[in-house]
Amino acid sequence: MLFSYNHLYQFTFSVFKSIGCSDADAVTATTVLLSADIRGIDSHGVARLTGYVRLWEAKRINATPDIKIVHETPSTAVVDGDAGLGLVVAPFAMQVAIEKAKLVGTGWVSVRNTNHFGIAGSHAMMALEHDMIGMAMTNASALVAPTFSTEKMLGTNPIAVAIPADKQPAFVADFATTTAANGKLEILQRKNADTPLGWVQDKDGQPSTDANILKKQGALLPLGSDREHGSHKGYALGSIVDIFSAVLSGASYGPWAPPFPAYVPMPENMPGKGLGHFFGAMRIDAFRPADEFKQHMDNWIQRFRSATPAEGHEKVLIPGDPEREMESIRMKEGIPLVDSVVEDLREVGNKFSLSF
Repeated sequence: MLFSYNHLYQFTFSVFKSIGCSDADAVTATTVLLSADIRGIDSHGVARLTGYVRLWEAKRINATPDIKIVHETPSTAVVDGDAGLGLVVAPFAMQVAIEKAKLVGTGWVSVRNTNHFGIAGSHAMMALEHDMIGMAMTNASALVAPTFSTEKMLGTNPIAVAIPADKQPAFVADFATTTAANGKLEILQRKNADTPLGWVQDKDGQPSTDANILKKQGALLPLGSDREHGSHKGYALGSIVDIFSAVLSGASYGPWAPPFPAYVPMPENMPGKGLGHFFGAMRIDAFRPADEFKQHMDNWIQRFRSATPAEGHEKVLIPGDPEREMESIRMKEGIPLVDSVVEDLREVGNKFSLSF
């Protein structure tokens, strides 16, 4: 079924208001959440709305948080999210990074005591309008087995980097440090479909194509899938995100990161507070004139676009191209939702006397 952006926006805003968010926070949360749907990242958009409501019902999300800086230097800060929606805490922290970059060239902010923040790219892209490079990353609940492990120790731990250009659209890389994000498993589960080989392993560490394997003590695999294809590199990337986001900020890390599903028990002996994020903003003119840099970014992008495509492929893409194309289509034609997500949204609407 197709739904207009405005329809989903009004409904999502009303749900966030219903759990107690202020108007401003409901706008922020809704905008960030729907940025995933319009960019084609269906796993992180309104399909997750019911999950946030369940976390609020379990008293794991504070709808009226006192988000504040608890430590800072001219170029760095630690933000405590007061158990708020990551959809709200993350933009606050990214704005702190941008303001510090305006003053001293770069800004770096680590965040603790927060929750799932939607798609990382939404936050990194905040820097673009300021002629800055933006970075965003977050740790997540442990669903990923490190190379050679049967135990789940890391989250999908995404990284996003947004780089402005001049006449060309921005370079926007936004990717999980696993072969596939958990949300893609959830989409396959709704379709009763198998995963491609290399996404997951069973409880004994053997390859599997079962989209429900996480419910059977299985695990997601790091980017690269196995040692022969470079999974140790994906494992290292996920570890870096975990350390920057959580060890550096005072959030819970590794296997102690809080789970997104509200029905999953919280880990015992958690070493920190909530999930963690990490953000960076780099003023381009702290390195070279911004106009000069952006012209060279145009040149970089145009040259990569003109690379000879391999047989069977129409063209070479730049990070951010598929999402931009999808945004253009979905803002005109509507956002598709599978039946199970529609039913979930109807149920959450009924909970708050809202019609979906």
